[in-house]
Amino acid sequence: MKNSEDNIDNDEDNNNIAKEDANEISKSEEENSEIIEDNKYNAEILSLPNEFPDYHINFKVIVIGNSSVGKTCITNQATKNFFPNNYQATIGMEIYSLFLKIDKKIIKLQIWDTCGQEIYRSLITNFYRSSSLAIIVYAINKRESFKDLSLWIKELKLNNSPDTKIILVGNKLDLENERKIEYEEGKQFADDYGFIDFFETSAKTGENIKKMFIKIANILYEDHLKYSEEISYGSKTSSSNNHQLKKKKKVKDKKKCC
Repeated sequence: MKNSEDNIDNDEDNNNIAKEDANEISKSEEENSEIIEDNKYNAEILSLPNEFPDYHINFKVIVIGNSSVGKTCITNQATKNFFPNNYQATIGMEIYSLFLKIDKKIIKLQIWDTCGQEIYRSLITNFYRSSSLAIIVYAINKRESFKDLSLWIKELKLNNSPDTKIILVGNKLDLENERKIEYEEGKQFADDYGFIDFFETSAKTGENIKKMFIKIANILYEDHLKYSEEISYGSKTSSSNNHQLKKKKKVKDKKKCC
């Protein structure tokens, strides 16, 4: 009789464990729902070393904005899951790598983290060239960093393609109680300038950081596919035209000899 009771207790324990596991899975899915959202190609961030040599496609992403808005912290959080407690201004620029698996390929985002100090402004404009995408950052608690956005946009378009894709980021979401720029104001600015997206992030807590870079990977990969299709189509069209020209030339040569 005792064994029977023990079995019943064990069954109840197992059922409770199963329910707890199901709840944990449900919670995990809810927590990761923001990452999965807008993830057209099921991009997944990989934990690979910065110097990992093997990848299929490389995209250059540049991060710009005023000093002390959190550009380096965003980059560190994305690539190392790390938030530095002591602030150190970036001198010139630093390059980080973020690897993602997307459509069975390894994609490398080469992230150029630039300094925001005005004395280095003329130096960093040289780094803008050949960027596939730019992340322009302001701090939600610093009005001046928001006012200077137009200057950063102007410099970017002067020193890189005017069609460069741009994502606007309002960082330091963890300082909500010090907010100076409302979400709606940042979103309106991004819409007015035709940016491809707008995020508010916290480099400290990691909020929206992975979501943003997964969105970036999807956008750049989709552009790569479109470009590859255009090149392939152009190559086929050129080959077809050459074939037609050769046929016409043969006909002309026949007429001459006859």
